[in-house]
Amino acid sequence: MTLPKLRNIGPKSAAWLKQVGLHSLEDLQAAGPVEAYMRIKRAGFKPTMNLLYAIEGALCDCHWQDVPDARRQQLVAEAEAAIEQLPPPRYKPTAAPVRTTVLTADTVALPPDAGDRPED
Repeated sequence: MTLPKLRNIGPKSAAWLKQVGLHSLEDLQAAGPVEAYMRIKRAGFKPTMNLLYAIEGALCDCHWQDVPDARRQQLVAEAEAAIEQLPPPRYKPTAAPVRTTVLTADTVALPPDAGDRPED
């Protein structure tokens, strides 16, 4: 069975859900909103909390903005606790900016006896 057209779930969100193994409404119900959100996050996608609310709204058959504030706070707390359990990213942060300097005879201080030495 494929994921049906669900309220609040657009094409991008539906594609993400399918890519993380949630292919049907039953799969989504079994996983729940936080686990579905975390699967998407662990897969390397960058979902916002709005997706979490959208999944909850889809499961409750209401608009994502109609999810009660108390439930939103509970979902966010559960998601943040799960996010803290994720391993740190594997990439290295980018280096600081590099300044290039062109050395010229005016900017290089030569030792006092530099002109007295024979060439090799």
